[in-house]
Amino acid sequence: MKITAMGLALAAGFITSGAFAADATTQPAVDDCMDRAQTQADMADCASKGGNAAADRELNEVYRKVLVAHAKDAVFVAKLKTAQRAWIAFRDAELEARFPAKDKQAEYGSSYSMCADGALESMTRQRIKDLRAWLEPVAEGEVCAGSYNKGD
Repeated sequence: MKITAMGLALAAGFITSGAFAADATTQPAVDDCMDRAQTQADMADCASKGGNAAADRELNEVYRKVLVAHAKDAVFVAKLKTAQRAWIAFRDAELEARFPAKDKQAEYGSSYSMCADGALESMTRQRIKDLRAWLEPVAEGEVCAGSYNKGD
């Protein structure tokens, strides 16, 4: 199956726009994969392996770092684990709301998996940013920092 110029332009736009903003170590591999892609399924596979998979690995790494950094605070750790489970449920529900059809391939076409991966990556990158707040120093006197890193 040939990829149309419109399909390539759409995929290239997703890959470079930030919807699939793979990190610096995975972007060259994603670009090479996309250059070799022959079908929409190939393009979706490239996007998934690059952006979303890389974001998921980074999320797990940052989450573990937060747990280690706050290991002495059992109450915080328990509440963070509850929050992370709730975020995963939210992420999945948000994706379902965005693409609610029962038969997603029939309703949204062959680019569905690529688009869904882009949405998942975007939400995951935001969660990474949110989790990093517990690893970054908080300015002295910040009264709303709560459990964020106070350099203790």
